[in-house]
Amino acid sequence: MLGKHGKQLEGVKYNKAKKWAIVTLAGVIWIAPVMSAGGQMWSGTSWQSVAAAASTNTSKLGEEILTSGAKLMKYRYTTTRSGSKVSVLADVIQVDLQNPYLKLDVMTGKGNKLNSKQSTGGMAKENGAVAAVNGDYFNVSGEMSPIGGQVSDGVLVSTPSELKGMYALTVTKDGKPMIDEYSFDGTVKAQDGSTFALRGINKEDYTVETGAGTYSHVNSMYIYTPAWTSTKRPNDPSTTPTEVLVQNGVITQISDKKALNMTVPPDGYILRAHGTAATWVMSHLSVGQTVGADYKLVAKTTGQSVDPNNLDMMIGGHTILVNGGQAASFSRNIASSGIGGVRARTAVGYSQDGRYVYIIAAEKNGNSSGMSLTELQSFMTSIGVWKGMNLDGGGSTTMVTRPLGEQSASLTFNTEYGTEQRQVVNTLGVFSTAPEGKLKGFAVSGSQTLLAGQEGKYSAKGYDTYYNPIATGNIPLTWKSSNNGIVSVSNGTIKGVKPGTATLTATSSGASSSIKVTVLGGNELASLTAGSGLGSLQAGTTVSIPVTATTKSGQSVTVPADSLTWEFIGFKGKVAGDQLTVSSVNDGAQVGYAIGRYDGYSTVIVLSAAASETIWENFENVNYPINFTTNAAGVTGSAAVVSGTGEKASSKVLQLSYDMTGGTGKMYAYAQLNGSTGRDVSAAATSMSMDVMGDKSLNWLRAEFTDAKGKTVYADLAKAIDWNGWKKVNVDLNGLNIAYPAILKRVYVVNVEEGQDERAMTGTVAFDNIAFTMPSKSSEVGLPAGTASLVLGQKSMTVNGTTKTIDATPVLKNGTTYVPIKHVLDAFGGQAKWDSKNQRITVIRGSKLIDLVVGQKEFVLNGKRQSATVAPYVSGGRTLVPLRLVSEQLGLTVKWEQNTKTVTISS
Repeated sequence: MLGKHGKQLEGVKYNKAKKWAIVTLAGVIWIAPVMSAGGQMWSGTSWQSVAAAASTNTSKLGEEILTSGAKLMKYRYTTTRSGSKVSVLADVIQVDLQNPYLKLDVMTGKGNKLNSKQSTGGMAKENGAVAAVNGDYFNVSGEMSPIGGQVSDGVLVSTPSELKGMYALTVTKDGKPMIDEYSFDGTVKAQDGSTFALRGINKEDYTVETGAGTYSHVNSMYIYTPAWTSTKRPNDPSTTPTEVLVQNGVITQISDKKALNMTVPPDGYILRAHGTAATWVMSHLSVGQTVGADYKLVAKTTGQSVDPNNLDMMIGGHTILVNGGQAASFSRNIASSGIGGVRARTAVGYSQDGRYVYIIAAEKNGNSSGMSLTELQSFMTSIGVWKGMNLDGGGSTTMVTRPLGEQSASLTFNTEYGTEQRQVVNTLGVFSTAPEGKLKGFAVSGSQTLLAGQEGKYSAKGYDTYYNPIATGNIPLTWKSSNNGIVSVSNGTIKGVKPGTATLTATSSGASSSIKVTVLGGNELASLTAGSGLGSLQAGTTVSIPVTATTKSGQSVTVPADSLTWEFIGFKGKVAGDQLTVSSVNDGAQVGYAIGRYDGYSTVIVLSAAASETIWENFENVNYPINFTTNAAGVTGSAAVVSGTGEKASSKVLQLSYDMTGGTGKMYAYAQLNGSTGRDVSAAATSMSMDVMGDKSLNWLRAEFTDAKGKTVYADLAKAIDWNGWKKVNVDLNGLNIAYPAILKRVYVVNVEEGQDERAMTGTVAFDNIAFTMPSKSSEVGLPAGTASLVLGQKSMTVNGTTKTIDATPVLKNGTTYVPIKHVLDAFGGQAKWDSKNQRITVIRGSKLIDLVVGQKEFVLNGKRQSATVAPYVSGGRTLVPLRLVSEQLGLTVKWEQNTKTVTISS
């Protein structure tokens, strides 16, 4: 097919939507316009944006060069929501359009073809992009093409859809950007001189919003190029096509009222006609004749004609956000579009002089809460955007950038789903066209956080005068540390020594590069887990205890177990590597403890005879009812024990199928065990596991318990079902404070309301081999049971009816009763140890180990940091602990009798 100046049109991308009915940040958008009473399109109000800007602040956290002409800048944007200050992280790629070695372009699916999806990182790797961000909206249930227009590498891939208020960014071949609404104007010309209007190139079928809102392909003609890989153009059963195959400008086939049922050959294109367009085809075109096409884009604001052959690139978006350096009225209805709220977001804009393009992403993850569109407008204007528009966002929001010296781009920040990248139909990429330059420097890479005893792996990779990687392999380096007390350097090995921050510097051939390394302290940890935390108390037993530390910021760090300081109670043993070996068991010991400390922060391995995992339900011989229930009208499904599939083909499994397309709001699909009653979990469990067949729906997977006190407890099996097929899921129950015996009531799927369009409404999951680890069966053996009471002001304690003298009276302070914990442990079993240097008391009873520090309201329970409202304190040389807090964490029940000032403790 020939363009206006005779250029072969090839390569295409597109999006489909029959109704354009559901709009979303991840793909489909509800794009039906909302009209005011006066017939004007609804738009946002500028005064709201101005008011929001008055209470905001933008600060740059840092920047780094990506390649010559492009740099990545990190910002913190602070605003007020519901009266509270909120900080959001945003990442901006600044692209210098005047740099001769830099270009913007649009990448498509796989192999730069339509009708396919790929992650942003995948497209960047396939095409060698220095940086990329997810691009245009698309219909997630359609034919995987962008809704807006697209030009890639100077080729018109897809034309804009006839929808109102949908903006696009173009960059001309001489480096001039423009954001506007664009329409398409084209003509097909037969050999006999007659013409017919060409409505678009490589488009899915949809309902247009211009004119009378007619259906896109009725009485219309479209061109489909080799970039359209589907055999159907489009996959539309409502209009019968007449198709014409054109190769090298000559008609080779005509199929009247019947699809050719073939892919487009690389040397041609297919005309797809319907109704009056089909009549014209049959009247004016014949096999062997020539045919041509003439077309252009039209910028709606200026009326300017744009020759696609003069463009380097074009990418579609959604509403305009910034115009003239100010927040603009939204060109589409945001409130009902499904793209409102606070989300991860992407946008693009340019500076007033047209020199710089800004590719923008607002993060929503564990470190950042995302932005509303109004906040995004405010942020964009604060960094110098003169004109800008919204791109696709939500769970699709992904930015990848190439660090200095690296060969490929990687995630700039975690997405809403962690490190998983959603697959999309196109991305906006940044490319370097520079020749290979000379060595300019090198970048040091490696872990910026270590634990004491942990070795770090560091390398340096060179980059040239254009800041592009040099393929010379790793550079030989000499290392030194600014503080060897924090990290040690020996023969190129870097190892954490003690908490603090050091600067690690590498030198080579007179050049140097540095990286700051922080060795984390115990006060920065949120949890410390050693294997499963369980083992068997038998001489010769070896327990695998790989240690994982989680910081308060959410970072997970692996630390060698033998770098912790270990204490053994009830047995003798040793730790080597990540293995704990029991050498001998103390006489009479029924339970043993291996206590490991990292900078004072503890984790514990409880050793007992019943520490192995026990299958609770394998669904092979189920003799109780299993029911499907839901919370929302319109949600349907089924729950039943069925024969498994795949690796479970010879097993019975619990299968849960759901269809939420008819529901609204936050929706649940439950598999109820034993009707509404549930099944007993008789003994205290520290963990639960099960085999789960995922459906990659990205829905939330949970289990629900009712404990002995009647409290409902929820256990997260997976925050997002991001896998297909079977895998084992493990859940730590220690921190859920379940009172046993408990009941496992149901397992279920949740589709939450926020970002609902990004998760599947239908699917099937399955469960097998639900198992619990219940070490308490032996670790609690021998613990005294009964009742004890203490009276304020009295140096006595009654235990099972017998009065005993104690050396300190209970104290009531600010409504909390404090006692020396020794007296409770004497009555109910357990032991306590005092560390005067660190002002720490360690309490052990049964399967529980608690570390409390004088004056601190936080405490550590079996390796997990917990919060409390009270803290231990020292009085008269004795350490007093909050009685209720400690006793209940140890599995005891505490009651207070106001009239007699009596505390009663029972087990």
